[in-house]
Amino acid sequence: MRRLILPLLLIGLLAPAVFASDDDHDKARRLREAGEILPLETVLEHARRAQPGKVLEVKLERERGVYVYEFEVLDDAGVVWELELDARDGAVLKHKRD
Repeated sequence: MRRLILPLLLIGLLAPAVFASDDDHDKARRLREAGEILPLETVLEHARRAQPGKVLEVKLERERGVYVYEFEVLDDAGVVWELELDARDGAVLKHKRD
């Protein structure tokens, strides 16, 4: 499974990101430009509706041939949640307490 860590440049919205490599960033950009995945900002809106809180981490992974955004979100009660959203349409695939 190929992991892509996306740059998170939404000041005030996301925690600082760690980049796997410039190649990963370029690949994510190409996928977005080709229409294969939604922009992070769009999927972030879906994730926030599903689970309000502070986003701690975002990853883009390819699972069984499908790109998935994985989010870790800290809610107001201090609970960390794991969400997986389909990178093509933002549909919530997994929503569980971490």
